[in-house]
Amino acid sequence: MTGIPQAPPVLRGRRVHRIHWVLGTDLLCAVCHCGAEQLFDDPVVLWEWLLGHPDGHHPGVAPTRPALEPAGAR
Repeated sequence: MTGIPQAPPVLRGRRVHRIHWVLGTDLLCAVCHCGAEQLFDDPVVLWEWLLGHPDGHHPGVAPTRPALEPAGAR
């Protein structure tokens, strides 16, 4: 088929950061170029962590997932 746009190539490299939205939550998962991951609910703090490398980074450690309260628990 012609006319179907191709997906852009996935970026790789020493300075590639990724941010994923955790489906069904208000959380963002930051993935540093070193492989460290961390969950955040505040995008400003997330970017401070990503750009503050290596402070607080522990490559290979899975992100800690905070316990999510059931709806109406408050």
